[in-house]
Amino acid sequence: MIEALELTKNYGEVRAVERVSFTIPQGEVFGLLGPNGAGKTTTIKMLTTLSRPDSGRCTIDGFDVVKSAFDIKGRIGVVPQENNLDRELTAFENLLIYAMLHRVKDRNKEIKAALMMVGLWDRKDSEVTQFSGGMQRRLLLARALLPQPSILFLDELSIGLDPQIRRQMWDMIRKTKIQGRTVILTTHYIEEAENLCDRVGILSRGKLIALDTPANLKASVGEFIVEQINREGKLIQQICKSPDEARELAKDKEEGVTIRKSNLEDVFIKLTGERIE
Repeated sequence: MIEALELTKNYGEVRAVERVSFTIPQGEVFGLLGPNGAGKTTTIKMLTTLSRPDSGRCTIDGFDVVKSAFDIKGRIGVVPQENNLDRELTAFENLLIYAMLHRVKDRNKEIKAALMMVGLWDRKDSEVTQFSGGMQRRLLLARALLPQPSILFLDELSIGLDPQIRRQMWDMIRKTKIQGRTVILTTHYIEEAENLCDRVGILSRGKLIALDTPANLKASVGEFIVEQINREGKLIQQICKSPDEARELAKDKEEGVTIRKSNLEDVFIKLTGERIE
């Protein structure tokens, strides 16, 4: 169980996170969705003991993240947004050092299992410099899973990956959920949040502006969107509650009309007037 209560973090005069509160039960995939600069990574850093909140508090399994950082670190695995692998070492060597630091028992067996899960066992003796960006993200995930954490934090796991590799990462996240882990991920990919998350918190300019299941969030704006480019080249969107309403609205318009289902970006636009970019 993760409980965040009015977490706030400032960097000088910039308020990166403002009074963010949420609760995440065990076994849930929870997403923080928002554009770059919304406060997602700062929130993750506070939850994972890497940054001390200026006010508010957070507990993980009853342990305060500030007062009991050592206990927290034994329960979590983190895939950071920044690639901090040792590129001059092999995949196996990167995991071996991590296993030693975390006192993983039966290291060779656990390293093999982690590399097998992410499809890199056949490249265990290759230096990280020889890996593509997608392979390096997979190795970061293997490293995070090595100590068998009960909670997994994924900060922009799919950043910079092509669609095929991104979906492979999604399958790995689904596998780790089946194993009973709680997963907290940050993303600005709408499709990623909709496909993976049981619930989504939407962040904008450091504030949590919405929190619910993807289905409920989308229902809050209407199930269907009618879109048309007008003569001035501006995109016009109208929200409809049913497909019949959408078709009725579209048939009276000129050509170039499309009907689509709403998504989480539509929720963000309704709440902020901006797009997730």
